[in-house]
Amino acid sequence: MEKTAIFRLETLFNLVLLVLGIAIVVVSVGYGVGSLARPGPGLYPAFLGAAIAVSAFFVLIAELRSGAGRHRLDRRSGFTLFFMSLTFCLWIVAMPWLGYVIVTLLATFAFCKIMLLEGWAKPLALSAGTALFIYVLFDHWLYVDLPRGILG
Repeated sequence: MEKTAIFRLETLFNLVLLVLGIAIVVVSVGYGVGSLARPGPGLYPAFLGAAIAVSAFFVLIAELRSGAGRHRLDRRSGFTLFFMSLTFCLWIVAMPWLGYVIVTLLATFAFCKIMLLEGWAKPLALSAGTALFIYVLFDHWLYVDLPRGILG
């Protein structure tokens, strides 16, 4: 039996990620990467773009080698995909009004419940820890102004 690569939506997505990662690197280098001792504004985005491109490349190669057949989403997987996508969209829309930290807390809690993390204590602890870490990291350590919303 001969293996043939099946072009699927996942293949297209990984190809788009590969091109996007390369584009991020090119644009970031244009900002100036500086050096590790004195980093420029494009250093971190260049590393992220390279990581995206390399990851997408290896996933694309593995996918084309496997030649796996098409898989349909079952009802539970479709539910998870829909509500995760909806949560991401609501996260972006609600951020200007509620602020980054509160929206991150709510979105992380929603992700935990969508992925069926048991109980209420674990999702609340994970959500609060994530929101607190993001706040401390960006607001206090990196001095990045996050959207504060109505409470800011």
